[in-house]
Amino acid sequence: MPDRRRVLALLLAALVGVVGLLAPAPPDAHAREGARVVDEERTGGRIVDLTVRSPALGRDARVRLLTPDGWESRGPHDRWPVLYLFIGGDGDHETWTREYEVHRKPSLRDTLVVMPEMPLYGFYSDWWNHGDGGPPAVESFHLREVLPLLERHYGAGTRRAAAGESQGGFGALSYAARHPGLFRAVASYSGFVHPLRHPHAVRAGMTHLGLDWRALWGDPVAQRAVWQAHDPYHLAERLRDTRVHLSGGDGRTGVLDPPGTEPDPHIPGLEDPDHPFPHDVISPTETLMGEESRTLATRLERVGVRVSTHFYAGTHSPPYWWRELDRTLPMLLRALDP
Repeated sequence: MPDRRRVLALLLAALVGVVGLLAPAPPDAHAREGARVVDEERTGGRIVDLTVRSPALGRDARVRLLTPDGWESRGPHDRWPVLYLFIGGDGDHETWTREYEVHRKPSLRDTLVVMPEMPLYGFYSDWWNHGDGGPPAVESFHLREVLPLLERHYGAGTRRAAAGESQGGFGALSYAARHPGLFRAVASYSGFVHPLRHPHAVRAGMTHLGLDWRALWGDPVAQRAVWQAHDPYHLAERLRDTRVHLSGGDGRTGVLDPPGTEPDPHIPGLEDPDHPFPHDVISPTETLMGEESRTLATRLERVGVRVSTHFYAGTHSPPYWWRELDRTLPMLLRALDP
């Protein structure tokens, strides 16, 4: 027994050391050399699409901007507050304008809105890649390549807020917690905000898409410290100076689901046999996201984070995220006031 306790103590010490190694530096402390804008396309109105040559991703990637009034005639010292909008697991940088029509919102005419792409199921993380690192380094692309480029050349200021749907909700919360002070306020809509609560869901989703799920953060037991270093629940204390909003549904049919809404496509392994979904759940993913959001909200309140919530009956679908964006935009924009 004494030998076993000694081994456990050594393992715990090693984990603490790994967490220390994983603590991220401020984004501008490691600005990646070589990232540059190689194309700039104005798609009409205030929308500008940038193509960024990204060493972090190992390829060119797109970033959509919704520019504020007066941006075209900006001087070298003009700066605007910035709202980052992070998309879900498909990573499509056009979704916020195509699905949610953020370019039609009058309240955003004085804000630079940044909508970067992400690799499929990229989880807003620099992938562990079995200890080798390297592409896709999603966090580095967003925070150490795109952010400095926008602040140097596109009028982005340092008053920032962020919101995201599904995996993008995780991105907003995880980035804010890993880099305290980066965002003044963050909002998650049906976010995957406590992945260590449901590691089987990460495995199921990535396996369903033909991706190597262990390449993301490793095994949730053997590389638990890597998972914890990205999981907002385990970083809750680092959000004390950030205004947080969490929302999510319960996976049942809600007011924004039209009559006859079909159940979500079946993803093998998404259901935990020891905790089956209630019989009336048609959106298992949303059930998990709602549960994670509630768990995180309780944790944030316990450690003194200023958090608001909106939990409801509903599915994992854009109509709810559109509604939640409208509900939270005033809070996000107030946080950007001087």
